[in-house]
Amino acid sequence: MKVIYGISKIKKYKKAVVALGVFDGVHAGHKNILEGAVRRARRIKGTSIALTFCPHPQKEESLYSLEHRLRLIKELGISVCIVINFNQNFAHISAADFIKNILVKKIGTHHIYVGRNFRFGRNAKGDVETLDVFSKMYNFKLKVCDVIKIKNRAVSSTYIRTLVKNGDLVNAQKLLTRPVSILGTVIKGSSLATKLGFPTANIDPHHEVIPPSGVYAVRVIFNTKKFNGACYIGTKPTFLAQYAIRNTQYANIEVNIFNFHKNIYGKKMEIQFIRKIREEKKFPSYQFLAAQIQKDVLAVKKIFSLHSNSPQYMPI
Repeated sequence: MKVIYGISKIKKYKKAVVALGVFDGVHAGHKNILEGAVRRARRIKGTSIALTFCPHPQKEESLYSLEHRLRLIKELGISVCIVINFNQNFAHISAADFIKNILVKKIGTHHIYVGRNFRFGRNAKGDVETLDVFSKMYNFKLKVCDVIKIKNRAVSSTYIRTLVKNGDLVNAQKLLTRPVSILGTVIKGSSLATKLGFPTANIDPHHEVIPPSGVYAVRVIFNTKKFNGACYIGTKPTFLAQYAIRNTQYANIEVNIFNFHKNIYGKKMEIQFIRKIREEKKFPSYQFLAAQIQKDVLAVKKIFSLHSNSPQYMPI
């Protein structure tokens, strides 16, 4: 997938089929729009394009970082993704000018796929009715995708963010149609876990919503390969007492990747949360903690052994 940053670098595409949206989280509703655009582009031998915005136009906290979002959009088969910097200048462009100057003149839009609740243009005055009016003027076809509901609840990034923060991975996974995950960069840590016999990759998450503290069975995606592992999220309460390390408001994220022995400092990886094993706990000594970690690792390995032939995500 080719990624284009900025309006000035946009060019016209042959029979452009444009999926419009922020697509934060690329959840079930977003997938419906994006996959629809991909199918249409293939049928008419055109170009599937996702047009998205960063930062979030409504200034909401993002579920996923832009890089994470782009990875997921690419997986759906989109050929080109245009990322528009939602700054003050862009925010002042009217809905009519956005359609005329960007969608029509710059991209050469042939089809548009969009969610029913999509708003755009200065003061968010543009909507699907606006697109419908201009589709007749500029001769492009419009496909409005209805809001997807699961168990009578509309699928939305806002709701999923709340579920993840509250630790409800089961329902978040259903709305995403894949495991809750974070994308981050491997950084150097304190090596305390290594001293206990369980070397971990310390993850510096990108702009992501993080699940609550605890120990999780996770799937790690690194260089397109998948590994199983155990992930800890928390503030290391046992080591606070043992080593007098400074507490912070930010949780540590550490992953013990099974059967993995590479130097990956500075590399990026995705952590998919499969199941929570236990809550974070303070132990009387690091010996007790080491014994518990051994139990955690065995519990995680048992989960994966029971689901060795599972699809992309297993029941939580």
